[in-house]
Amino acid sequence: METKIFLNLPVKDLNRSISFFTNLGFSFNPKFTNDKGTCLIIGKNISVMMLVEEFYKTFTHKEICNAETTNEVILSVQVESREKVDQIIENALKNGAAEYLEAKDYGWMYYRSFFDLDGHHWEFSVINEDQIPDKM
Repeated sequence: METKIFLNLPVKDLNRSISFFTNLGFSFNPKFTNDKGTCLIIGKNISVMMLVEEFYKTFTHKEICNAETTNEVILSVQVESREKVDQIIENALKNGAAEYLEAKDYGWMYYRSFFDLDGHHWEFSVINEDQIPDKM
């Protein structure tokens, strides 16, 4: 069996989140989608479960952090090109996201980041592993 990763994020408005990520070019697994959550497909073995806050609370006894003021996780996704990084970020901004940091270009890595509609921190990058310096 292949290892798969399912990250879980609470969302306030499921339909708004689905629309936002659809506009960024992502798709969803209908087998894991209902009125309580959806499964955002990042890659073959990586998905993000976006769960309505009330449903998310059934999986933990802890408080849901306020992603507007507290950073619970940075979701970093590597894509195939600098153009794809820029396309995703520009689409995110057009659809209500807030850009977080200025673009960073290290020669071997280029990335940009945004906060989604629920305040979750996303980074998209392209990395040329052949050019990673021996000592960073």
